[in-house]
Amino acid sequence: MSAPVLVVGGGPAGLSAAYGLASAGQRVVLVDKADRLGGAPILSGYAKLVPSGEWARDAIGGMVQRVQPHPLIEVFTETRVTQFSGEPGAFEAVLSNGQTRKVGAAILCTGFTHFDSINKPEWGFGTYPDVVTTTQVEQMFSSGKGVRCPSDGRVPERVAILLCVGSRDRQIGREWCSKICCTVSSNLAMEIREALPKCSVYIYYMDIRTFGLYEDKYYWQSQEEFRVKYIKARIAEVTSDGKRLIVKGEDTLVKRPITIPFDMVVHAIGMDPNVDNRALAPMFGIELERHGFLQKGPSYSAMGSTTRPGVYVAGSATGPETIDDSIAQGQAAAMAAIAGQRMLTEALAG
Repeated sequence: MSAPVLVVGGGPAGLSAAYGLASAGQRVVLVDKADRLGGAPILSGYAKLVPSGEWARDAIGGMVQRVQPHPLIEVFTETRVTQFSGEPGAFEAVLSNGQTRKVGAAILCTGFTHFDSINKPEWGFGTYPDVVTTTQVEQMFSSGKGVRCPSDGRVPERVAILLCVGSRDRQIGREWCSKICCTVSSNLAMEIREALPKCSVYIYYMDIRTFGLYEDKYYWQSQEEFRVKYIKARIAEVTSDGKRLIVKGEDTLVKRPITIPFDMVVHAIGMDPNVDNRALAPMFGIELERHGFLQKGPSYSAMGSTTRPGVYVAGSATGPETIDDSIAQGQAAAMAAIAGQRMLTEALAG
C-alpha cells in the first residue's frame, strides 16, 4: 500500500494496530490527543494488569517503546483529526497541528471514558474524601505509596468495594455491563489483602461476572486464599458518622437491611463511550450504536470493519473491552486494512 494508514488513538488497541501494520511493511500515521502514548493504562496510572499480572508501565510501556521509534510509524501526540474525507485508498486527513495527510485507510482506536462517580452522588463520591474509585486505588499501588485513606493518610482496616458504579444502572442511563469491573475489583481486593493482611475487604455486588477463565483465578481465589468477603446487595447510600463511612442498603440474599462502617469505600467504575464519539462518528462517516460507542460491522465478514468502507475500529471504542482483547482487535483491524487495500489495488489494476 503506497499511502499510509491513519491510526487514531495510542492506547493498547492503537499501539497494536500501528505495530502490526508496520511489521507488515505498511507506513502508519499515529495520532493521539494526549501528550503521550499508552492510553488509559498509562494516563490513568494503572497498576498490575488483568490477567497477566504485569505492571501497566512495563507491559503497555513496552508497546509504546517499540512503536515510538519505528521508522515506518509517524507519531503525532497532542493532535486531533479535524477533517476526514475521500474514498478508500485515497482519504485525506487534516490534523489539528495544521498538517494534512493522504491515507489509504483509517483505524479508530479511540478507547473509552471512565465513568464519573459524581453522577452517582448518593454513594458518597465527591462528598467524602475516603470514597474513591478503582482507578484511584490503582494509582495508589502504582505510585508505590500503598493504599491509604485520602482524608488523613491512615491505613484502612475495613474497605468496601461497590460494583457496577456506572454500569447496569438504567436510572442514570448506563444499561450496559462494563465487562471488566468484577475481575478488576477481585484483583484489587487481593492486592489490598496482600499489602494489608489485617485489612478486611468486602465486595458488594448485584451479580459477579468474572467471565471465562477469570472465575477461578479471581472470584474463587480471592475468597478462598485471600478471604475477601462477597455480599450480594443493593446499596442505597454511603454516609458518614463523623469517624467512618457508613454503607447502607439491603442484603438481597437474606432480605435484611445492612448498615456497616468502613474506613474506605471504593467505586468500581464502568466504561463510558469516549466523550469525543459524537464528533468523531460524523467526521469519519460512520454510525454510533445506541449507547454512544462506535458501531462496528459484522465480524464474520471483516474483523474491525465499520459502516464505512476503508474505516476500521478496534478496542473499547466499540464497547467495554479487556486490554488483551483490545490488543488482539488492533492487530485484526490492521490486517483487515491491509487486505482491503490489496483488494482495492487489484480491482483498480483490472
